[in-house]
Amino acid sequence: MKTLGIILIAAGILMLIFRGFSFTREKNIIDAGPIELNKKEKKNVSWPMYAGGIAVAAGVVVLLAGRKKI
Repeated sequence: MKTLGIILIAAGILMLIFRGFSFTREKNIIDAGPIELNKKEKKNVSWPMYAGGIAVAAGVVVLLAGRKKI
């Protein structure tokens, strides 16, 4: 449980710092023997600010729940 809480907190902090990321994907359109036609597509992945806050809060809850002994 402790590891999960730490991972959630770290991921949440990173989500608060970096609001998203982008990457380029190469798509093969035509491949006819020696002739190739490729297209590069730029994709963006983003998330709202509150998602990082929720992840941090969930990590803290998991850490605190793991400490309690019944």
